[in-house]
Amino acid sequence: MIDPQTHGVQVLILCPTRELAMQVAEEIYKLSAFKRSVHSVPIYGGQSYDRQIRGLKQGAQIVIGTPGRILDHLSRGTLVLTNVRMVVLDESDEMLDMGFRDDIEEVLRSVPKNRQFICFSATMSKPILELIRKQSSNPRTVKIEHKVLTVPTVEQAYYEIRGRSKTEALTRLIDIYDLKLGIIFCNTKRIVDELTEEMVARGYSADRIHGDMSQAQREKVMGRFRSSAIEFLVATDVAARGIDVENIEVVFNYDIPWDEEDYVHRIGRTGRAGRSGRAFSLIAGREIYKLQSIERYTRMKIPRQQVPSLEEVEEKRTNVFFEKIRTALQKSEFQKEARIVDRLLEQGFSSTDIACALVHELRKEEASRADDSFDKVREKRSDSRSTERAPRYRGSRQKRR
Repeated sequence: MIDPQTHGVQVLILCPTRELAMQVAEEIYKLSAFKRSVHSVPIYGGQSYDRQIRGLKQGAQIVIGTPGRILDHLSRGTLVLTNVRMVVLDESDEMLDMGFRDDIEEVLRSVPKNRQFICFSATMSKPILELIRKQSSNPRTVKIEHKVLTVPTVEQAYYEIRGRSKTEALTRLIDIYDLKLGIIFCNTKRIVDELTEEMVARGYSADRIHGDMSQAQREKVMGRFRSSAIEFLVATDVAARGIDVENIEVVFNYDIPWDEEDYVHRIGRTGRAGRSGRAFSLIAGREIYKLQSIERYTRMKIPRQQVPSLEEVEEKRTNVFFEKIRTALQKSEFQKEARIVDRLLEQGFSSTDIACALVHELRKEEASRADDSFDKVREKRSDSRSTERAPRYRGSRQKRR
C-alpha cells in the first residue's frame, strides 16, 4: 500500500512500550529492505528528539511509536499524519490496560477518516470492541485459534516453597540443571531489585530490567543479555514486552503472574523454533490458587516437583567440577603447573594428597569470592537504606515545625 515515490508518513503503528516499538521497528526495517525507497523511523520516549525529527524530515513513510511520544511530535508540529493510509494498534489490550485510550483517540483525530484501521489483540474485550466500532466502518474479525495455548516443547513444572526462601530454591534449580541463559519474572520492581542483588551476591551472573530504569540503561542490559554477557535477566512483565532473544533455556516465575495470559507470554520466550525449553514456577502460600486458574486457562496440568536437596545440588556441583578436571587432563595444557607438582613430589608428598589439596584450595577460593560479593551487596543495601531514611526524617521534623 505504500507509495515509495511519496515522502511523508503513510503508515502509523502504535505500540504500548518502547521495547515492543523497537522490536517492531527492527522487523519493519528488515521487510523494507525488499522495497526500495521505503523508510521507517521509530519514535518512543527516552530517545533523542533530534534523531527522530531527522528521520521524519528525511521522509520516512512508516512511523512506529508509543502514544505519548507520538502526541509530543504532533504538538510540536514535527509529525504530520494527513497522508496516513493505515493505522495499526499492536497489542491493543495491553495499551488499554495501561490507560492509553485517550491518547490513542487523540492521535486518531489527526489522521484521515478513510484510512485503514487494524487492531491486533490477544483478547477482544468490550473497550477494544467499542474502540473498533468507533474508529472503523464494516470491520472484519480474523481469529487465530490455538488448541494448545502453551508451547509443547517447553517442560513445565511448579515447586511449592515451604520452610525455605524462593531465592534458595531458584539457585538450587539453576545449579541442578546447569542452566546458562534464562529470564526470571517478578511482579514488582522492588522484588526485581532485591532478587538481582541476592543472585549477584551468590555468585550468579544476573542483571535487572524494569520501568524505573532509563532507556539507555535498559538497552545496555538487553545488549549484554543478547550477547550472553549475563546469564539471567530479572524482569517485570511490562519491561519484558518486546524482548526477543533466541536460545533462552529457562523461564522462572519467581512470582506467579496476576493474569493468566501473562503466564503464556512469559513461558513462550523459551522453547522457540522447535528447541526445548523449561518453565519453572515457584509457589508460596495462596499462589497455588493462581496456578490453578492458569491450569484452567491453558487447559493442561502443570506437574508438581520437589525442590532439589542440598545434597543433590552438591553432588551435581561435584560432578561438574569433576568433568572440568577430566577435560583439563585430556587437553594436557598444564605444563607450567607441572613444575609446582614436581617440586611437591620431590618433598615427599604423594600425588593423591597434592591433588586433594589443590581441589580443597580451589573450592575455598570460590567460597571466599562468593562471601566477598555478598558483603559488598549487603554494604550497598545498608548505605542505600541509610540515605533513604535521612531525608524522610528531616522532612518530618520540618513539617512539625
